[in-house]
Amino acid sequence: MPFVGYSWVGILAATIAGYAVGSVWYGVLGNRWLAALGLTKADITNDKGKPKSYAPFITAFVADLVMAFVLAGVMGHVGELTVRNGLITAAFIWSGFVITTLVVNTSFSMRSKSLIWIDGGHWLVVLLVMGAVIGGIGMR
Repeated sequence: MPFVGYSWVGILAATIAGYAVGSVWYGVLGNRWLAALGLTKADITNDKGKPKSYAPFITAFVADLVMAFVLAGVMGHVGELTVRNGLITAAFIWSGFVITTLVVNTSFSMRSKSLIWIDGGHWLVVLLVMGAVIGGIGMR
């Protein structure tokens, strides 16, 4: 069943792609991210080196699903479904809502400014990938 002319297959593919971006992004920058938070690997893992809770991973997947769904809706209202329009829409959403929110939250929480670059970069890449996937798959 399409949502504003887009397939659920495209939305699910964008969700999986966005989640994969997060896995790679924080796999590479995880230690810097933890340091910026003032945490260590021991703080977030149990004695066997596994995460203390899998809930954040499930939450992240659901959040990516919602993000892909809403991005598809915005793209449907903006214009023709193309990779180009997906990238432009994603960049606008990131610059208008995501990075601005991260800057404010990081400033008020007195966290390291490097969190803005780490988390903000992650969300920019996630949105761009999602926009490209949704735009590329279209109504197929």
